[in-house]
Amino acid sequence: MTSLRRCDGVTRRNALQLGLGGFFGTGLVDGLRAVAETQRSGGPSATAKSCILIWMDGGPTHFETFDPKPDAPAEYRGDFSDIETAVSGVGFSQHMTKLAASLNDYAMIRSIRHDQGNHGAGNHYMMTGAPPRIPVGCGAFVSFHPSIGSVVARELGKDNGLPAYFSMPQMSRSGGPNFLGARYAPFVVGDDPNNQRFKVRDVALPRDLSEIRFTSRTDLRAKVDRMVRIQDEAAGDPVLAFDEYYRQGHNLVTSPEAQKAFDVHQEPEAIRDRYGRNSFGQRCLLARRLVEAGVPFITVYDGGWDHHSDIFGALGKRLPQWDNSVATLIQDLKERGLLDSTLVIALGEFGRTPKISTLSGQNTPGRDHWANAMSVLMAGGKTPGGTVIGATDRKGFSAVDRVLSPENFVSTIYHKMGIDPNKVVYTPEGRPTHLVSDPTPIRELI
Repeated sequence: MTSLRRCDGVTRRNALQLGLGGFFGTGLVDGLRAVAETQRSGGPSATAKSCILIWMDGGPTHFETFDPKPDAPAEYRGDFSDIETAVSGVGFSQHMTKLAASLNDYAMIRSIRHDQGNHGAGNHYMMTGAPPRIPVGCGAFVSFHPSIGSVVARELGKDNGLPAYFSMPQMSRSGGPNFLGARYAPFVVGDDPNNQRFKVRDVALPRDLSEIRFTSRTDLRAKVDRMVRIQDEAAGDPVLAFDEYYRQGHNLVTSPEAQKAFDVHQEPEAIRDRYGRNSFGQRCLLARRLVEAGVPFITVYDGGWDHHSDIFGALGKRLPQWDNSVATLIQDLKERGLLDSTLVIALGEFGRTPKISTLSGQNTPGRDHWANAMSVLMAGGKTPGGTVIGATDRKGFSAVDRVLSPENFVSTIYHKMGIDPNKVVYTPEGRPTHLVSDPTPIRELI
């Protein structure tokens, strides 16, 4: 099994130039027009109510997934062959069979690039749309800006007994709320829905505790707990954060919607089999159930994409299952009439190096970090299916056509969910902060 441990990072460079470059790369006139139209209308019209973000932690290779280079020399193209997709002239790598056949149901972006080539910084940039302000190490958990999930939770969350933001089975290192506060942190579901005894922490009442008794204990806690709270959530008061998590847990325990959403065992066996009887597949299924329950943002955290070695052996085993689960999720949402109102996005922090190499101390070849090229899947929310945006060069070194930035990507998500990416929010100190410094969405996806 692929290790989930990440490698050492590389030097961070300034990201500000690329943020501006992405704006002008979309076309100055188009960019200004999109911003002006948003301002005149008072904000974008929502085409999606929910978003499922499949986070491929570690940096998935674009070569062995959605952007193969069959005409490149062997040391670049790798061991896998390419296959045709449903869109003429567009090829995927050989293991992406189901997604290749269903490309008309989603869009593929091949031209996002940035210059944050280590895990901490790259994760932050793609999760927030904001480049880190200071050098960030490879293993760092950093939060200089609220994550997409936390912003969506703040803007679209409802008081229906369910948290507005879930992450399974853990939170991405930059998936938190930063100055928005603990209320908009994700509720983490660490349990494995592929386990026959799957039961989400804090959702099911203990057998010896009735709901009346549970509620009375809650009342007692409220009366006894007279500790002074630091009301500034961004100040990092751990007790305040605990109170918020306690409130979420209490709401989940007493919420019929939560009980129903998490009871994955009620799914027909055939549906569970379609998604794949593995942890990732069943989390994709659970994400669909949370969408049905009205949750606006769900992250399916999928670790282990940092393939510095054994890239072909590891992906030869992993990709068929991954391809099946993601294709099934998109198709299942479509069959249920939910795809038009649900975004499905799959990406990691960056792509992988064009040239294959065997690192010192390793016995098998792999690819290193590479932020100049990456592939991003986007489905749903009325995203035009069969759309392939941008291109990398013949050897996969860099995005060269329709070059886009993380800001453009994040702005597109906000735009499709009816959130103005140019909106200004305020830190507890009163400092105004734009959600995204460049609010220009990717026009082909709107």
